[in-house]
Amino acid sequence: MDISFSSAVKGFATTRWTLVVAAKDRTAPEAQVALAAPCSAYWYPLYVFIRRQDHTADEAQDLTQAFFARLLEKDFLKMVERTKGRFRSFLLAACKHFLANERDRARAQKRGGGRQPISIDFQSAEVRYACEPSHSLTAERLFERRWAIALLNLVLGRLQEEMEQDRKGNVYECLKVYLTAGKTNVPYAQVAANLQMSEAAVKVAVHRLRRRYRELLREEIGRTVHQPAEIEAEIRDLFTALGP
Repeated sequence: MDISFSSAVKGFATTRWTLVVAAKDRTAPEAQVALAAPCSAYWYPLYVFIRRQDHTADEAQDLTQAFFARLLEKDFLKMVERTKGRFRSFLLAACKHFLANERDRARAQKRGGGRQPISIDFQSAEVRYACEPSHSLTAERLFERRWAIALLNLVLGRLQEEMEQDRKGNVYECLKVYLTAGKTNVPYAQVAANLQMSEAAVKVAVHRLRRRYRELLREEIGRTVHQPAEIEAEIRDLFTALGP
């Protein structure tokens, strides 16, 4: 079985900054795209940060929902121009600013603060939060850790989608264990037998998969920084956040 992976990286990807700045014009179609991207990928890191601020689960859900709704407000997005850099740093600073303002507001409004609600699946949020460390991690550190995990999961999802489009979904399922940072106990010979390949071919396939994974990781991180030169530093910081 011959296995190859696409290695074309289409330049410096459209950044979250490009999309969010477009969202300043709430009448533009790009506004919803700008909001949907960070909302779908990164709502949970913000949820756990808000939850760590002594808010109940219901309060954290309301506040997370309201925060993303506020991203479409021009006045709120003015701070983008002053904080361009890492998108996660902007979101965290913006969330802190939002929470400070919300402390002065009445909580009698309906979910989303009377604004158009954003589609976020909170059903499993509290189950996931219950598995978070009960101590040792500050709200900021937990945000960084969950941001890194969300980003890596996003990259793995893209890689899986590519493989499935090439009708190699079964290959991805067998080889994905080799993408983890730690050493896997699954021998190449076992995977080779499952895929009816030689052990040498499996090693080559794993090398290609890891290479494509690194390419997609750089591309996705490129979406969250202002300049391509910031990618390497962001990679180091995110993997540091995954440490003990």
